[in-house]
Amino acid sequence: MVEYNCTEMAYQKVDQRFRVHTQDQDAEELPVTSLELEWDMEKELEESGFDGFETDNSGQHHLGNSAGNTDLDFEFMQPSASPRGRFARLEEESDYVPHTRPGPKNLQGSFSKMAKLFVAGFIIFICGFLIGYYGRKSSSKNILSNNATTPTPPVSSTAESDDGNILQNIVQAIEGYSIRNFFRNLTPFAAESDWGSSATHVMEQWTASGLTEIRLANYTVLLSLPDTDQNKIILTNSSQCFYPSGQQCSTLHSAPRGKKEKNDLYFYAAYSAKGSLEAEIIDVQYGTIDDLLRLQSSTNVTKKIALIKLGKAPLLYKLSLLLEVGFGGALVYIDPCDSPQKEKIGDETFWISLNPGGDPSTPGHPSVGGGFREHGTNITSLLVQPIAASLAKALLSSTEKANGNGCFHLTNSSAVGKTIRLEVGAVSEYRTIQNVIGYLKGSINPDKYVIVGSHHGNNEELWTSSTSIITEIIKTMMAQVQKRRWRPNRSIVFCSWGGSIFGNIGSYEWAEEMKHVLQSNAVAYINLFKPIVGNGTLKTVVSPSLRQLATDLINMRFSLNCTSQENCSGRKVNSVQVEGNSDFFINHLGVPTVQFAYQETKTSMGPGFLSEALLVHDASMVEALDPSFNLHETVAKLTAEMILRIANEPVLPYSVLDVALEVQEQLKGYDSASDQMLALANALRKTAQLFQSDEMRPANDPKERDPAHLRMLNDVLQNLEKNFLIQRAPPGYYRNILYHLDETSNQFSVMKEAVNHCRLQQTNQTLSTVSSMVMNSIRSAQVYLKAGLDVFENIQSTKRTN
Repeated sequence: MVEYNCTEMAYQKVDQRFRVHTQDQDAEELPVTSLELEWDMEKELEESGFDGFETDNSGQHHLGNSAGNTDLDFEFMQPSASPRGRFARLEEESDYVPHTRPGPKNLQGSFSKMAKLFVAGFIIFICGFLIGYYGRKSSSKNILSNNATTPTPPVSSTAESDDGNILQNIVQAIEGYSIRNFFRNLTPFAAESDWGSSATHVMEQWTASGLTEIRLANYTVLLSLPDTDQNKIILTNSSQCFYPSGQQCSTLHSAPRGKKEKNDLYFYAAYSAKGSLEAEIIDVQYGTIDDLLRLQSSTNVTKKIALIKLGKAPLLYKLSLLLEVGFGGALVYIDPCDSPQKEKIGDETFWISLNPGGDPSTPGHPSVGGGFREHGTNITSLLVQPIAASLAKALLSSTEKANGNGCFHLTNSSAVGKTIRLEVGAVSEYRTIQNVIGYLKGSINPDKYVIVGSHHGNNEELWTSSTSIITEIIKTMMAQVQKRRWRPNRSIVFCSWGGSIFGNIGSYEWAEEMKHVLQSNAVAYINLFKPIVGNGTLKTVVSPSLRQLATDLINMRFSLNCTSQENCSGRKVNSVQVEGNSDFFINHLGVPTVQFAYQETKTSMGPGFLSEALLVHDASMVEALDPSFNLHETVAKLTAEMILRIANEPVLPYSVLDVALEVQEQLKGYDSASDQMLALANALRKTAQLFQSDEMRPANDPKERDPAHLRMLNDVLQNLEKNFLIQRAPPGYYRNILYHLDETSNQFSVMKEAVNHCRLQQTNQTLSTVSSMVMNSIRSAQVYLKAGLDVFENIQSTKRTN
């Protein structure tokens, strides 16, 4: 019993010393440390008076204790910490002397023997070294001569080749008919009003497709729902009452209940102010700054009701301008000439959300239990109401103006229309929304996440296209996981968001909850949002750093030989604002994103931002646009290739040079760009060129890869876009200045807006503030890349000196 206690005390001492040394010493120093520990233990045993220590018994005690210990550090300690192993090895040495404190003569004899043995061992070592060297050299010559025509590839190349085959198998396995089956399985649930059931069905589909790690994330959020006592527009002079659909209040009650709900209940603006306002209607057309400047010179707009068309700019931005000049309410409609030719949505039921993103009651933090909530239920003080184009025409006493296509735009030559009383109501309720989150964990960098997002909902929207595509991608990936034991380099996180139609609430709440993790670990966000809204043009919205990769994938998919974007007619690759759940990842996390979607051709798409109108669709529209689901298959394959390239390549396939070139392109022809701003953009381009040539190209060679270097390089690549997040932007505009407002301009959108806003405010203060933010972003990006270059240069210098 005494022997065991002594041994245990020695182990504790050895274990403590081992842990201290391993933190500060390289692996090459460990053998020396182990030898010192051996002698320290023997000394402690002697001092305790156990010269007759039984090594066999102690070894048994040690083995019994270590059998149940699974600690990784302890396993590495065992070879040098076992007393039986150490003592047995020492006793086998010819110069081993027991600890009996011999006299000086014995010591002199021992030293003499040790010297002779050392000389003999040294001579044997030299002879063995020479024999081994020449024998190995001759053998190497024979091996090289035998394999001169068929060299054996390195292991890493073979592994990469195997991964390439697996990735190709995943993409090839995606099929349109399989997506159609998922689509038709989900369609019956799309009409359900229970949001929880749609999330459950998505989860069941993913589980059946082989994904094993799935969970539901629940958030209790504030929603703005339509009021059963529907909103009304009442003409003051005649007391005629109209519902937003254009039907008179007296005739609507005779309509069937289902039609009544569809046509009127969902004609509303979520999160609008509630109440009533009696005022004149003023035609502001699209509500742009030019439109408002024309009105201000001749019309008093204070507390009036604006009749405004959807399109040309974000609705939130245009409503902020109406508030700025003094309007009290707004009636929003779609000009029939602006709607896509195949849809003609001017008189269809639509509704809009005024929520910029997330739960309005918990701005900036997730809606989880115990958190503080703000009590305000409306986001704007304006009374906002969507209406049908037919009602807008009646209110205007419209003078129709024909366009080039023979369509008549609604306009009012006198600007001022009739006097009405606008009644707006809504119901604010706390409800639980659910996100479905699935994980395919990475094998090498499991803490780095490639996030793929679709969405689910209820009968206000059609979400089954995006969900069917992401489910097909999951199915083909999991087939390789089960068949080949394949895992991606980085983790892939599959998400289906709830509450998207109310302002991307599900994605905001989850990202706010995971914000500190995502800031350092989110590598990319792949957006699947309304992938099929037409069958004319493939539109790709992508971060500048991923633009070249997206172009290459499209070229390979369609077997094109495109040297520039202009040569690839019918396929657009650009960085513009886009609706959907990528908003938080672009504007708050600065994560590179990409989205593939089919839309109508440019000539039939209207003025832009019409997609802010949320329409009640059914499955027949999607099947009419893509009856064979070939377009779904194309989007799915492009999306899967993008996911796999980002998740699996050792070096992230990002281009820092494309980011720098995008900055320079946006400053071209911009009169307000200062010489200092242009110089900073030029410095950024030069630094990006050096970074791409000196660091990224060598890292793509498997022979030159160093794991620590690779990790630091990828961190620089994934975080570069964070430098382009400005502190604030106009409502509806992106904070990430690398994205354009639309396809009509290549300039920084926030700077272009600031120039126009100066005309409305009659001051240059806004322009000066925005220019300063843009310039600081460019400087920050250049300093960030330069710091990365300096770190890598210092590492290389240290290696050369060593």
